[in-house]
Amino acid sequence: MAEIASTSSGRGHQSPPAPIMNLADDHLFTVLLLLPVDSILSFSSTCKRFRDLACSDSLWESLWRREWGPSSAESVKSSGLLLPWMVLFKRVCKLDSVSCHRISNLDDDDEEEESSSLLPLPRASHSLNFVTDYLVLFGGGREGGRHLDDTWTAYVGESNQKTLKWKKADSVTPGGRFGHTCVVIGDSLVLFGGINDRGERLNDTWIGRVGCHGKQLTWKLLAVLGSLKPPPRGAHAASCISEKTMVVQGGIGLSGVRLGDTWILELSEDLNSGTWHEVVSNALLPPRSGHTLTYIRENQVVLFGGRGLGYDVLNDVWLLDTQEQCERWIQIFYDFRDLEESASLPRVGHSATLILGGRILIYGGEDTFRHKKDDFWALDVKTIPSKGLQVDGGAVCLNGSKAWKRLDGVSYRPKGRSFHRACADGSGRYVYVFGGMVDGLNLAVTSSLRFENELFMVELILGL
Repeated sequence: MAEIASTSSGRGHQSPPAPIMNLADDHLFTVLLLLPVDSILSFSSTCKRFRDLACSDSLWESLWRREWGPSSAESVKSSGLLLPWMVLFKRVCKLDSVSCHRISNLDDDDEEEESSSLLPLPRASHSLNFVTDYLVLFGGGREGGRHLDDTWTAYVGESNQKTLKWKKADSVTPGGRFGHTCVVIGDSLVLFGGINDRGERLNDTWIGRVGCHGKQLTWKLLAVLGSLKPPPRGAHAASCISEKTMVVQGGIGLSGVRLGDTWILELSEDLNSGTWHEVVSNALLPPRSGHTLTYIRENQVVLFGGRGLGYDVLNDVWLLDTQEQCERWIQIFYDFRDLEESASLPRVGHSATLILGGRILIYGGEDTFRHKKDDFWALDVKTIPSKGLQVDGGAVCLNGSKAWKRLDGVSYRPKGRSFHRACADGSGRYVYVFGGMVDGLNLAVTSSLRFENELFMVELILGL
């Protein structure tokens, strides 16, 4: 009897609930927003109550805003995609394809002669930026090595319409040039260097600001404090690296020599002045031109590709890390054994744009034989640790099959091109591409090239 009583007592005993079960849903919601996505998915498999909370639309919209910002969330809302936020989040993380749309000018229905005067001329090696809801196009080169000195703006806004209207800005410009760089810092532009049609390399720095609803873009020469500044150059790369800091790397200097140096510009709060200093790193970064620098997170930028000293086209990847008062270049090697298409990665004159989902979208460019490319690649920067990189001799090795992905292009397919320019809107879901050099009509002649003035938009496919 005692044994039976003991057994009955054991069956009736219940363990007290785990303390987390006593937390209200709004408190759990706050905790979940502090966790990585993988932990949230694990949490959702524990019980029905937690699954309902961890899979709720409100939580995944908040996670979207946490990961990719409020502007991208508003862009998704305005696009009319009727899918749960959790589904959209997963589709961004597993991005497979993009869709290209030709953008027409609002004046295309006018007389052809009048309409052509309202469009930017064909060009390459120009600059294209998205700032305060405007596309800003400046300068570039055209046939015969002639430079352009015009500035154009087009309002985009939140609707991402497929028809835009270019307006030629009435303003004093920094002077005609091509192969310059132009970087967005806050609501302003920072332009540096370039080459004019006399072959002169430049090393001046200008600040641009959009005003009067895009009708004006005022340029002002930056006052450089001290005697240090980068040597003159063109076909270099540049990127912001923090709120008031820009980095410039490589390019073609005097006498056509390719450069491998790196410079950082620290701007004053009012953007009226700045100070340059050269980065001294243990890692030896090979000289190059026609490469890209892309901001991936605070104090870190990624360098990709370009043309080296021997005119060979490169596909190496480098990370510039300026955290903890230490400026260093780190080469990133990728193991491509599981990625058969990696042989097509080397390129020069491509574009590399940070997009929604923490990826760099690489488009176009040309190979060693100057064949123009029309492919899209995504480099997942989440595979590059923000801290704690285990560096061996200035380098680190990562899994290429997890980091790189070739994206399918659906709908309209633009011509392969190089030395075009691209920029993403505030949401990171739409990338605008303008101009560049494409193959001419006579494909048998390697010098048969023509300059483009086509504007098209690349949309990340989320709703298929």
